[in-house]
Amino acid sequence: MTNGTLLLILLVLPFLGSLAAVILPTDARGVNAGLAGGVALVALVITLWLFPGVEAGGVIRSEVAWMPSLGLGLSLRMDGLAWLFAFLVTGIGLLVVIYARYYMSREDPVARFFAFFLAFMGSMLGVVLSGNLIQIVFFWELTSLFSFLLIGYWHHNVAARDGARMALTVTGLGGLALLGGMLVLGNIVGSYDLDAVLAAGARVQAHPLYTTALVLILLGALTKSAQFPFHFWLPQAMAAPTPVSAYLHSATMVKAGVFLLARLWPTLAETETWFWIVCSSGLVTLLVGAWVAIFQQDLKGLLAYSTISHLGLITLLFGLGSPLGAIAATFHILNHATFKASLFMAAGIIDHETGTRDMRRLSGLFRFMPITATLAMVAAAAMAGVPLLNGFISKEMFFAEAVEFHQGSWLDRSLPYAATLAGAFSVAYSIGFVHRVFFGPAPTDVPREPHEPPRLMRFPVEFLVVACLVVGVVPALVAGGVLDAAARAVVGRELPPYSLSVWHGFNEPLLMSILALVGGAVLYLVLKNKLARGEDGPPLLRRVDSTRLFERILVTVSWRWARTLEAVLETRRLQPQLRLIVGLALLAGLAPIAAHGLGSRQDWPLDLDAPFALLWSVGMVCAIGAAYMAKYHRLASLVLLGGAGLVTCLTFVWLSAPDLAITQLLVEVVTTVLILLGLRWLPKRVRGHDGEAGESFTARYRRGRDLALAIASGLGTGIVAFAVMNRPLTDSIAAFFLERAYSEGGGTNVVNVILVDFRGFDTLGEIVVLGAVSLTVFALLLRFRPAADSLELPEQQRIQNAFDEAAEHRRPGDTIADYLLVPSVIMRLMFPLIATLAVYLFLRGHDLPGGGFAAGVAMSIGFILQYMAGGTRWVEARLRIRPVRWIAFGLLVSTLTGAGSWLAGYPFLTSYFRYADIPVIGQVPVASALLFDLGVFALVVGSTVLMLIAIGHQSLRKARPAPVPDDAELGSGV
Repeated sequence: MTNGTLLLILLVLPFLGSLAAVILPTDARGVNAGLAGGVALVALVITLWLFPGVEAGGVIRSEVAWMPSLGLGLSLRMDGLAWLFAFLVTGIGLLVVIYARYYMSREDPVARFFAFFLAFMGSMLGVVLSGNLIQIVFFWELTSLFSFLLIGYWHHNVAARDGARMALTVTGLGGLALLGGMLVLGNIVGSYDLDAVLAAGARVQAHPLYTTALVLILLGALTKSAQFPFHFWLPQAMAAPTPVSAYLHSATMVKAGVFLLARLWPTLAETETWFWIVCSSGLVTLLVGAWVAIFQQDLKGLLAYSTISHLGLITLLFGLGSPLGAIAATFHILNHATFKASLFMAAGIIDHETGTRDMRRLSGLFRFMPITATLAMVAAAAMAGVPLLNGFISKEMFFAEAVEFHQGSWLDRSLPYAATLAGAFSVAYSIGFVHRVFFGPAPTDVPREPHEPPRLMRFPVEFLVVACLVVGVVPALVAGGVLDAAARAVVGRELPPYSLSVWHGFNEPLLMSILALVGGAVLYLVLKNKLARGEDGPPLLRRVDSTRLFERILVTVSWRWARTLEAVLETRRLQPQLRLIVGLALLAGLAPIAAHGLGSRQDWPLDLDAPFALLWSVGMVCAIGAAYMAKYHRLASLVLLGGAGLVTCLTFVWLSAPDLAITQLLVEVVTTVLILLGLRWLPKRVRGHDGEAGESFTARYRRGRDLALAIASGLGTGIVAFAVMNRPLTDSIAAFFLERAYSEGGGTNVVNVILVDFRGFDTLGEIVVLGAVSLTVFALLLRFRPAADSLELPEQQRIQNAFDEAAEHRRPGDTIADYLLVPSVIMRLMFPLIATLAVYLFLRGHDLPGGGFAAGVAMSIGFILQYMAGGTRWVEARLRIRPVRWIAFGLLVSTLTGAGSWLAGYPFLTSYFRYADIPVIGQVPVASALLFDLGVFALVVGSTVLMLIAIGHQSLRKARPAPVPDDAELGSGV
């Protein structure tokens, strides 16, 4: 198996595991954790196996063709930087799964948790392994989506819902900016391929759009990594379960932003604009996050703000634009992930075993939890930068770069002092974490008696703490190769000299470390009593509440401005909305016609067959009559509307389009029946004193305006269609499809070959939309309550009343059963005939008029007849229809058919056909498009029946009072 194949498996495996987790029992913690742990372990093994391919600056690539004619495909690329992040994503992911097995409660739906967790893991791997700019944005948005689901996992918790919403809003808006930046960057380079972008740094920085691309991309990166002024969402996300916090906020989600800075460093860095934006944001974040962390009373709150501070440190190092700064930032990414993940899990253990995270209630836990306390103290020391721990090495590199970097600006000159101050703050909150939680008197106000956790729950913390210690003692031996490979991917194959030695002699960075350690200890001693009193908020920043500012902005935009726009544009009635849409579409169609015309009119044929003109006259009369009769009789209007549809069907026959004619006829039957079923739920009309439907002058004016708009739109569409159909064949793409339908698609029905082969990707998107629409209709109708006056009598009573009213036309002795039995039997007996017709249309579709869509609609008609004959309960009791499964089966078959072409090395949805010799029958054409059409057939059946069921079940629901329509609504159409 090649490295490229392993790379593809590494990306796909977590998503497959997520799908598998969905079907596992919800309460089986061990089984779900075993699945997630197995997926993470295999992914970690694959990552480790791939390291030799990137160790010396190599790059592993994998390409899966999607639409090669448009340059689109699944492009995977692993270099040293991507390997480092893949190692963190899979390695810490495995440890978090082990931890979550014991942290999650038996009452929690753990299947859902691990499904979201694995999907997020796959999304993060997609970000770091993508070899295409647009692909990075796609997986970037997936991380925002699945992090939203993970943060809001305890959806019964208001804080979790608010935190998830805030995280999604901020990072989602940043993702939109990132998309714009990537589009601009790709336009500058002339390619979205990552290799081309990384090699075009000089060209990008000299381009006039460089600043635009840079600002947009940095908005995406800084929002994701919670950099000032977008840092406020991260503390609110601490309402998530601790395994989520340990994973998302130490090694994955928040690291995506700094990964992007590192990924595009060769292209965007080393300019003044980069320096000022990135360094300024990083420096402010470093200081503000560390200062606020000192005064936090919640364990996870302290760790959240310390995470913000350390992310600011990494951002600052990348912002310097120097190779040594980028190397130091890369090394601190690795170190921060290890000690911060262990601290989050230690905080979760404390919360799990004591029932609280409030440091004002916690003290003296060392005597109850000595092992956990020791582990947490070592990890906190690594966070503070104590010698012989990994945090000390990267902090020394940061101090050295702050001293050595010189650009002549005030920001540059202030860096050594700001770095030392931030180091002191880090020491202060680390000491506060250790002293306030593990020392002092025994806790008396905690919900549970403190004790050590299960052995395996503590194992991930032990492993990470040992890693902090080993890297701190022998950094070059343990992490030197990994850092070297990752740094080469950032700054180039030629690395500047750097050292991972623990001891560099007495120098300025060592002096800064000593000052930070001593200054941080003194600062904590000064603030100890103040912290013990539990005063809210840090001095100087107490009045600055970013969360409240965000809420005010959100309320202003989503409530006040939205309500203003709603008052101007929105209406609850359908007709004004349709009027606006149709009017805009009409203007959009007239604009190019006004600018370029429709072509030379003398080329248009002016002769018109009299029968065809008569046919269209009938259709126009039916259309106008439908609009007019809607004011008086809805059923008559629907019948006339069906007449217009039938004329359209005959028009397709006249113009030699049998496929369209069959589809139009079948769709006309289904929509007419569905609308007919919906008519009974409309409220009764309000009539005037003279018995006629009351209609004011305003209502008549609106009706006339709608009629004029409909005529204008219809004429415009007809003229455009007429102009297109009368162009010379050489000016259209029809010749291309006519010539290649059989030779490349294996079918003589050009329309069907286009749908399932040449434009199969469009068809796949359309059936996805159809399935989504049907599910939406079903969900909306579940909440719908029909008007009370449309349910004045039960169904059987209304039938009986109609039977009684026709007494003079009945024969003596007739009963209602005599009149209902015959049509019901006929409709039931028609089901096998219609099913046979559907199979016939399906099998002939590739060579003759028919196909999966037409067959699916025909099959739906068979089901509709069964519902009309026996009612909803009778059909569901006997046919056992599961429309959602039909939809899922159709999507699965169509997608797998497209993906099957990858196995043969062809692009997605490449069709294959040949003639198979079958005994007795002889040669039979076999095409892979048949399977794709089978998916279309199943989805159409499922979608139609699902909407039918939704409408049919309304007869079993309780009615609501009917609203009294105003004059404008009187006489409105269906």
